[in-house]
Amino acid sequence: MIPITLLRVALGFFLGTVAATVLGALTGYSPLWRRLLDPLLQALRSIPSIAWVPLFVLWLGIFEASKVTLIAVGAFFPVYLNTMAGIQQVDRKLVEVARIHGYGGVALVWRVLLPAMLPAYVTGLRGGLGLAWMFVVAAEFMGASEGLGFLLIDGQQTGRPAHIIAAILLFALFGKLSDVLLAALSRRFVAWQDSFESAEEKKADAADPARLQTV
Repeated sequence: MIPITLLRVALGFFLGTVAATVLGALTGYSPLWRRLLDPLLQALRSIPSIAWVPLFVLWLGIFEASKVTLIAVGAFFPVYLNTMAGIQQVDRKLVEVARIHGYGGVALVWRVLLPAMLPAYVTGLRGGLGLAWMFVVAAEFMGASEGLGFLLIDGQQTGRPAHIIAAILLFALFGKLSDVLLAALSRRFVAWQDSFESAEEKKADAADPARLQTV
């Protein structure tokens, strides 16, 4: 039950994140592409998850492709929005100074835009992962014979509330564990950021030398 759900979430989250990163970077960096793509994507964002189910079943069948695609749709939009917004909100002065020093094109993106938008991107990843866990429930309603979503349905159909509660608790547990893991991994990439959180951590380290030695 659990491994197949974890695999579906991982695949859907990965595919949705890749697509969202590419399109978010494109619309964030290029006003032309933003005018062309963003209105359509914003309209699609308003569609409820359950509304995609009949279309994906019709196009992709009731097997894994439709389930993973639905999860990818759920993960897509938070990552896309935060990627686009993160690039748009980069301080204009940073870009101007970089251009004065000869940065442009790929160098400007790699040395200035990418580091500056990473905090917003990380927030998008965590939001996308949370929605991936929500969408996997709808995905596993589509003719699934295994998985935590199937356990929910089976518990309802057979009148076993213990199965339903167990599935809900497992969703909460694995959703929280995956979020903690993603947050821990992403924290390394934004460790340079002089934020309120990092300042508070430095104060805690200074006040507790034993904690500093264990980090």
